[in-house]
Amino acid sequence: MKANPGNFFEDFPLGQEIRHATPRTVGEGDVALYIGLTGSRFALHSSDAFARDLGLPRAPVDDLLVFHIVFGRTVADVSLNAIANLGYADCRFGVPVYPGDTLTARSIVIGLKENANHETGVVYVRSTGSNQRGESVVDYVRWVMVRKRDKAAPAPDPAVPNLPSSVPAGTLLVPDGLDLGRYDREAAGSPHRWGDYRAGERIDHVDGMTIEESCHMTATRLYQNTARVHFNQHAEKGGRFGRRIVYGGHIISLARALSFNGLGNAVRLAAINGGRHVAPSFAGDTIYAWSEVKEAAPLPGRSDIGALRLRTVAAKDHACADFPDADGAGKPHPAVVLDLDYWVLMPR
Repeated sequence: MKANPGNFFEDFPLGQEIRHATPRTVGEGDVALYIGLTGSRFALHSSDAFARDLGLPRAPVDDLLVFHIVFGRTVADVSLNAIANLGYADCRFGVPVYPGDTLTARSIVIGLKENANHETGVVYVRSTGSNQRGESVVDYVRWVMVRKRDKAAPAPDPAVPNLPSSVPAGTLLVPDGLDLGRYDREAAGSPHRWGDYRAGERIDHVDGMTIEESCHMTATRLYQNTARVHFNQHAEKGGRFGRRIVYGGHIISLARALSFNGLGNAVRLAAINGGRHVAPSFAGDTIYAWSEVKEAAPLPGRSDIGALRLRTVAAKDHACADFPDADGAGKPHPAVVLDLDYWVLMPR
């Protein structure tokens, strides 16, 4: 058989290393299309002149576009037969990516656990994206629920990795040359600096964005994400939902883009501490978002940059003025589709 049917749960041995196919050179067209799909307005990723004023050679590629392209390399080997992508942890963004850089990806299987139904199992992988110089651009853990090929196949001994609850602020990477002492808040579109935010503060990002079928399909193809649940309606009409599921990363990007209204000076996504897709999203859903400031951390030796730890919650077809969240028993609000904990860098 020459075609690749994808890996099933029993195909993953613990410790397996996978070199993923299809190196990807990121171009200016990718950057423009990403803005067209998400509406992201962060100035550092939008303007070469703005970036040069802060000591960088040009506007870096949006951090989430880098994440999605690296993620897309891994799908054919890790999650082609996945039912759901369950969560992320210990994600660190490395050196900036610029148009013209070529990205590759590798993964290692760090955990396996069969589910009680013996029809599926959870696979944990650590994936690393690198540029053409071998420098890490993003490194993260994710875990996915993958179908078994044979329900009767023996299960491996459960091995669940011990993952950190958060990335320490002192280990966040600040790009070489970046100096936010010359940051132009008027050009960036927000007057609020790091010191204006307090732990416990909640921000309703107000705006909503409706997912069009064409947008989420284009985004999935842009990242070369081959998971059939996102693009094959012929297959999915007989599935759990009867329709294609929006790639969860697209929801992360929409939430990040919406967060500009209230967090417009969050210039760099530095790390993702953890996150989960609480419920699926579909074309026609309107996404709203709100954020909570969990921590404001100074960075060693930097008087120009601080780090904010944020929790952003995205909801569908439900404005976030009431900050939809879990109830007292921990059950998520029915509108919530994403719960993401992450660090951003911001001028002081």
